Amino acid sequence: MYDAYSRMEILLGQKGVNRLSTAKIAVFGLGGAGSYTVEALARCGVGSLTLVDHEAITVTDINRQLYALQPTIGHKKVQIAKERVHNIDEDILVHTYETYYNEDTMGLFDLKAYDYIVDAVDTVTAKLAIIMKAKELNIPVISSMGTGNKLHPELLEITDVFKTSVCPLAKVMRKELKDRGVKKLKVCYSKEIPLKPLVSEEVTNKRSTPGSISFVPSTAGLLIAGEIIRDICSL
Repeated sequence: MYDAYSRMEILLGQKGVNRLSTAKIAVFGLGGAGSYTVEALARCGVGSLTLVDHEAITVTDINRQLYALQPTIGHKKVQIAKERVHNIDEDILVHTYETYYNEDTMGLFDLKAYDYIVDAVDTVTAKLAIIMKAKELNIPVISSMGTGNKLHPELLEITDVFKTSVCPLAKVMRKELKDRGVKKLKVCYSKEIPLKPLVSEEVTNKRSTPGSISFVPSTAGLLIAGEIIRDICSL
């Protein structure tokens, strides 16, 4: 009998498909990278996805985020994500949290329950909180570095954060993690030198609004998903 994962089974075997069907994965951040990570994981038939993001979809998300469409503007990302996952496979268990991850909210999450954790948030404070808790519990974690102001998806790669260069966010993370005694962290980052963004009138809570394009953060998200799938299946 053919099913949604028959073609994947050719690559991973029944053992790999079975492992994925029981995998529990948490994804923090459903923006450009995180949304495509969730998409790929869902299409691999993972058993359970916990999706965490506090934001609603805005018109400026359309250029790069999977869930951003004209009809979904104003809707919460986690709700659109859940609907999409269930349109792919209604048997995937999906938990959603419309919140940040920080010292005030971390009590909501039992991170030791997951087989893998994805950090696709865009603030250093939240990234460090997620990573440090995952390290404390010895749960595999992978972190997305900066994809803004970049045009070359072919320069993205998976590596250890302490082997990175060029990326401004990775530089900050290296220092912060070293100060906390962390010796390694799997990341997706780009060796591309960021372009200097043109002046934008968009108001955000960041110091400056980075430029973005459809094919860079999406590639990062797919690379992250691929790394997780291979790790879970021991490939």
